[in-house]
Amino acid sequence: MSQGTTVPVLIVVLAILAVWYLAAIWLNAPWQLQIFSRGEDGWTWLDFLAGTMSQDRPLLPAPHQVAVELWNSVIGQNVTSRRSLVYHAWITLSATLLGFVMGTVLGILLAVLIVHNRAMDRSLMPWIIASQTIPILAIAPMVVVVLASIGMTGLVPKALISTYLSFFPVVVGMVKGFRSPDTIQLDLMRTYHASQGQTFWKLRFPSALPYLFTSMKVGVAASLVGAIVGELPTGAAGGLGSRLLAGSYYGQTVQIWSALLMAAALSAMLILVIGILQRVVLARTGARP
Repeated sequence: MSQGTTVPVLIVVLAILAVWYLAAIWLNAPWQLQIFSRGEDGWTWLDFLAGTMSQDRPLLPAPHQVAVELWNSVIGQNVTSRRSLVYHAWITLSATLLGFVMGTVLGILLAVLIVHNRAMDRSLMPWIIASQTIPILAIAPMVVVVLASIGMTGLVPKALISTYLSFFPVVVGMVKGFRSPDTIQLDLMRTYHASQGQTFWKLRFPSALPYLFTSMKVGVAASLVGAIVGELPTGAAGGLGSRLLAGSYYGQTVQIWSALLMAAALSAMLILVIGILQRVVLARTGARP
């Protein structure tokens, strides 16, 4: 992080924490007042503030409560333990990566067909766009139930749901990328009597690389969402989705928020990895970012 952006980022983070603490006090205040009303001892405003930020099952946990839960479940547990967020994150990550790879490959193949075939462009692209109007929460249980009826459980259903969410940004980005070369560049390839395959590999594909990595960043985040959503209807014993589901069942809001932050950190890590890969590939190929 450059020196010029450090201070603004810190200011934003501190502002978010301040708003979070104020919201925790406000939302947890009614329950804390009920607790004090049942007691015989007096209380002060300091006791009230401390109580709103230390409840076992708060409506909104304070940041330090989530931080403690993250520390205990990430550092304080063995990674093979079901109480470890690292264990659950790995289960979700495996489905995310598999679905992301399948979605990326599918998106690139569809984009190639759309760009090189006018009939596919007119017939396929509207259906691809329409597919994203169906709520994923409605599709996920259907996918899980149908695949379970033919004996496919575990990783595959979650990966397919991730594929469904991640292929769309890749299709849109790669269609734009494959069509990014100027007309004069395409005419020059025709002047050289280049075949359609040579034009694709030497002009269209290198021109589409920046679009590919940009769409992959969106796709990997969507893939993670798909993996988590795919874990909800299965009642899976592992994964961040099952962690969220268990927390909602038993009113463990601190557990829910720690799983959410773990998912956000996982998504940020995946996007960072793709960003590093983007810089390396574009530098070696000489493509414009």
